[in-house]
Formats: sequence, structure tokens, C-alpha cells
Amino acid sequence: MRMQRQRDWGMTKPNDERAMRRRYVSRRRHVVLSFVVMILVAALVVSGVFYFHIGGAGAQKTSVAAPNYGVTAPCAPEDSNGNTSKYATNSDVTIRVLNGTASSGFAKAVGEALQNRGFTVSEISNYSSTSVERTIIYFGRNAIAQGYTVNSNFKDAIMVMDDRTDKLVDVVLGSSFKNLRSKRYVPTSGADIVDIKGCKSASSMTDLPKAISHTAVN
Repeated sequence: MRMQRQRDWGMTKPNDERAMRRRYVSRRRHVVLSFVVMILVAALVVSGVFYFHIGGAGAQKTSVAAPNYGVTAPCAPEDSNGNTSKYATNSDVTIRVLNGTASSGFAKAVGEALQNRGFTVSEISNYSSTSVERTIIYFGRNAIAQGYTVNSNFKDAIMVMDDRTDKLVDVVLGSSFKNLRSKRYVPTSGADIVDIKGCKSASSMTDLPKAISHTAVN
């Protein structure tokens, strides 16, 4: 009987060791996998926080463009009764479109688009420079309402009042121009003009830049 127990013990011991080893390896593998999963989950949570800018994490500060991109614009003049000027009827505004970029046919395409909106386009030509970055709308103190009317059709143009005394409005196209503002966002003629923030009275603006050579429009 004792010898039988010894034989049984001798036969089962290697099997028990192998089973214990397998359980050990299994537990170790489970621990390693659990640790890896925890790391991946933590990484996913952290990346999500930065991707969705939760709590402002990872959000880049964007610079806010100054009104009229830092160029002083004139306020819309008031009539004798103190009423705000109105946006002009497009057909009453004469525009010259000048291409300030190296893109051939650019001014022609924009000029035709403005004509389709009812503006009177008197000329389509090239500007003296082909490196204009942002579209500039030039007008005189006698065509401020017209300047605002043209500007309302652009998304990122700069309004500049120069020393011209007639009513021609020059549009010098820059490379940042992509498209005209959608018609549904353009104010209708006869609506009160919305002044550019930080504007000044036209009468207080002196030392105006010299106007681009042009044929006067009255």
C-alpha cells in the first residue's frame, strides 16, 4: 500500500507542477495584458482631451483680426436730419476692378461676378503690383456709402478712403480673395449702413493717401 501511494505521488507530482506553471503563466499574461489595456485606455483619454480641446487643453490661440485689418475707416456720414446713410443701389455704384495678383484672368472673373450683381463695372485691368495679399477697396469722401456697399459683398477686404473727390470705387484684388459673400448675407439697398468698428468721422481724417490715377466718375 505504501509503495502504491509513493508510485501515485511520483506520477501526479510532475502533472501538478505543469498545471501550476500553466496557471502562473496564464496569470502573468493576464496581468501584462491588463496593464497594456490600461495604458492604451489612458492614452486614448488623454489624446481625446487634447483633440476635443476639453477644458481648453491643446487649443491654439488664434489671433483676431483688427477691425478693417487695422486700417482706419470712415464712418458712414449722416444726412442733415441725423439719419444714417443707406447702402446704395448696386447699379448706382461704378467700380473699376484691378488685378493685384499674378493670376491671369482674375479681375475679369470677379468683374463679371460684380456685374451679375448689378454693379456698373467701368474697367477691368491690372494693378501696378502683383503681390497684393488682401483685397483693398479704394473710395473718396464723396462715395463712402458706395464704398460700404461694395465692401458688403466681400468677406475680407480692406476699406481705404483716399483723396479722390469723385465717386469711382476701385477694387484691387488680393491673393486672399476666394469668393464674394453669399447674396443672402449682403444687406439690401436702402438698409442702414453698419459702420466698421473703430471708424472715424470722415472730416477728421486728414493726410489721405493719393488716389490711383483714374477717369473721374460723378
